[in-house]
Amino acid sequence: MRRILALLIPLLFVACTPQETPAIADYRTLGELRVATQRDAISYFESTDGTTAGFEHDMVELLARKLEIPVRFVVYADATRAIDAVIQGQAHMAAAGLARRDRLPLEWSAPLREVDYVLVGRSDSADVVDEAGLAGRTVSVRHGSPAAQNLEEVRQRTPDLHLRYPQGFNDQRMLEKLGDGQFDLVATDRTHFALAAQVNPDLVIKYDLPLKTSLAWGLPPRTSGDLNVQVRAFLDEAPKRGVIERIADRYFSHIRRIGTADAALFLERIESRLPEFQPHFEEAEAETGIDWRYLAALAYQESHWDPLARSPTGVRGMMMLTGDTADRLGVKDRLDARQSISGGARYLERMRDGLPDDVAEPDRTWLATAAYNLGMGHLNGARTIARQMGKDDASWWDMKKVLPLLSKPQYAARLKSGPARGGEAVVMTENIRNYYGILLRVVPAFQAPAARPGIHLGRRDE
Repeated sequence: MRRILALLIPLLFVACTPQETPAIADYRTLGELRVATQRDAISYFESTDGTTAGFEHDMVELLARKLEIPVRFVVYADATRAIDAVIQGQAHMAAAGLARRDRLPLEWSAPLREVDYVLVGRSDSADVVDEAGLAGRTVSVRHGSPAAQNLEEVRQRTPDLHLRYPQGFNDQRMLEKLGDGQFDLVATDRTHFALAAQVNPDLVIKYDLPLKTSLAWGLPPRTSGDLNVQVRAFLDEAPKRGVIERIADRYFSHIRRIGTADAALFLERIESRLPEFQPHFEEAEAETGIDWRYLAALAYQESHWDPLARSPTGVRGMMMLTGDTADRLGVKDRLDARQSISGGARYLERMRDGLPDDVAEPDRTWLATAAYNLGMGHLNGARTIARQMGKDDASWWDMKKVLPLLSKPQYAARLKSGPARGGEAVVMTENIRNYYGILLRVVPAFQAPAARPGIHLGRRDE
């Protein structure tokens, strides 16, 4: 029992009761909303260009916009320290991938998203059918997490289960160590597993923990201002406007689209094929400002980085250009990798630049990618249909539901260009998002002195 309580209430929290909690100045008086967070593959991360992103990052930014106040993220080493920053009066709130823990002296926001937990191992390790199969195994887990609490209870029934609490390790880092063969099993949530499995297909779920929680924000139990009220109102309204669903879609919807075998093949070809063509992709980034890794992801979706690829419809080359498109772009030889990559990059740039100014990134590039497949005429037709349906034609979240309708006669009749395989354009774009996410994590950005400012798409560089 002591061990369980120690996990639930770290000593650094016990020393500070709600009555003793020093109060940080009201966010309006301070002139900023100060938010404690941690670097994490899901909640908050930094890209190589210095920009920050993440599911909770974007949610907090929207909250701050509603409050009409700038937000300042303060990064702590782990979730425990982020929570303590709020308890100690150093931050207005904590947004750090936190599961609600009612024993802590905090007020918790409404749930942001549900989380379920799994035990992850390598494909070559023994399977776990039930709790008895955990005897003799070592599970690495974050200290104080809901998974740790659950496993402490399991250990009461399975004494030979060994628990390990690596200090300073978040879920992502533990999964990396697992992939390197340094850990036996890791307890994590299903989304962290899916992200890790993108770059290490040898990772597999060995056991589903009977545990579900919700992520929430931690706030002081009493404030002199109205922040708690404002947070409550913001999260009450968010589901009605689809805010949480849209942001979750941006970060999570595509990560399970490619299977284990396809991910393994992609990683192998990053090693065997990509180095030959990487200079051409980097040259194309310098020419267009589009991240070379996004161009490489597009090329992989189109041709698997085969410069001689051709389809039954007559598109050819690394970027699978039609003859007419190649002519308009001045591509003399579609089977020349450098020419094809340059032409494809400039064609994507044209699609992106052809969209109205109110279409923001990353939706702008995702819509341009669909237009790369469909043509701008069909995309504009789909955007008109979206507006007629009361949907947001500048949002990929809405447009990827509308595009598949272009093949249906009742919608195709509204198009000047006739029917189109809009569903294929959605699948293509979602796959490219997946490949791009993997490339962001395994290959570095291109630093070119004369390059235009890059177009970065709100994904992770880790």
